[in-house]
Amino acid sequence: MKILYVSAEVEPFAKSGGLGDVLGALPKAIAKKGNEVAVVMPKYTRIIDGKYQNEMEYVGYYYVDVAWRHQYCGLFKLVKDNVTFYFLDNEYYFGGDMYCFADNERFAFFAKAALDLIGYLGKSVDIIHCNDWTTGLVPVLFDAFYRANPLYANSKLVYTIHNLRYQGWMGKAEAQDLTGLDNCYFTQDRLMNGDCVNIMKGAIVFSDAVTTVSETYAREIATPEYGEYLDGLINFYSNKTCGILNGVDYKTYCPWRDKLIFKRYSKKCVKEGKLENKLQLQQELGLPVDGEVMMIGLISRLVDQKGLHLVDRVMERLANCRVQLVVLGTGEQRYEDMFRYYQNKYPDKINANIRFNNRLAHKIYAACDLFLMPSDFEPCGLSQIIALKYGTLPLVRETGGLKDTVVSYNEYTGKGNGFSFTNSNADDMWYTLCRAMQFYYDKPDVWEQIVLNALKCNFSWTKSSKTYIKLYRELINEAR
Repeated sequence: MKILYVSAEVEPFAKSGGLGDVLGALPKAIAKKGNEVAVVMPKYTRIIDGKYQNEMEYVGYYYVDVAWRHQYCGLFKLVKDNVTFYFLDNEYYFGGDMYCFADNERFAFFAKAALDLIGYLGKSVDIIHCNDWTTGLVPVLFDAFYRANPLYANSKLVYTIHNLRYQGWMGKAEAQDLTGLDNCYFTQDRLMNGDCVNIMKGAIVFSDAVTTVSETYAREIATPEYGEYLDGLINFYSNKTCGILNGVDYKTYCPWRDKLIFKRYSKKCVKEGKLENKLQLQQELGLPVDGEVMMIGLISRLVDQKGLHLVDRVMERLANCRVQLVVLGTGEQRYEDMFRYYQNKYPDKINANIRFNNRLAHKIYAACDLFLMPSDFEPCGLSQIIALKYGTLPLVRETGGLKDTVVSYNEYTGKGNGFSFTNSNADDMWYTLCRAMQFYYDKPDVWEQIVLNALKCNFSWTKSSKTYIKLYRELINEAR
């Protein structure tokens, strides 16, 4: 099969979150199965590491018609892990930050340029796999301008919703100006959602298959509670919608391979390895060096979605327990200020790193005993899966991919790889935190067993990639 992935971000070239991680790992897993795989993304000149810029091969250029605009598009490529990565170059659109105020126009250009790439190369593809709202115009433009072209006629469109909350909105006049679409596309059963154009809605309508990043999230978004006003649409297209759990690239996140942590460790020496990482991280961050204290990690965007309003409610109680909380992330000002405040008030208990640092993230996964992730909703979540691999037990709310990957420990059966609670309620979270602390301090043998359970978990891309390949083949067979 020939598969083209389209994404606004791809690890290791440019990443702001889980989308980049997925597009850095899934194409490699699909390519390993003998498929011809390519990925197309913007060439962010200010973001992509100079090392990769130097490794890119200049291919040529073509012009992209974005409605009345006639824009230059330079093309670069880099072959890595049996995947061909294409980078679309336009200084006007991609010379600044990864996301900015002009996203509608720049990603309209990106969608059109990604489709024109197929024509420029003169090579048809079986599957065009788009991801999130930033590529949502690809299926719409494909239907309007490319479906009748013999080079594109047999291509099937897959669209993955990584987070339904971010849908991509614009006015009808702006959308007409950016796309050149006929009026027939601006109806309530196509692009319009009330008085506005909804890009994600259009992608769902015009794709041949829609996936989400976990089975539970696929069910959740069909309900008013999680559907972000698109639950009716999701239900209408339920016959082409499914959930496929994200995986993790264990070459990047693996404690016995990880060169970014203080001391590498395997399952055989997990206790000693984590202790050494904890002691050295405490020293690096200026926390009291104490190998016996429970260290809790929180690596996250600091936004409401991540359940930080629950954390806010228990911070005083937590600071009065025998724990250390290490936070890493940026986001809403009120949460950044909250963690700074508690660090100033309890410097021996709370350590707030209001930034993102990949090396520090790896050190936190390796050093901590518990990983806090009480999200209000979580399409998949990768942090809890990474934490499991490092023997750091996740404490999560039972939603989306968290529910699919973390099983709360059952003392009667001995099964479970972490701790969980059901309702988005601070007292429920606090009860679960206390339960975890009780096991850690009073039943260390039980704690070690839960850690071993966590280390046995396997959420690599092997299983998920097989599911995607099955979906691709079913779509291709339909086209024949």
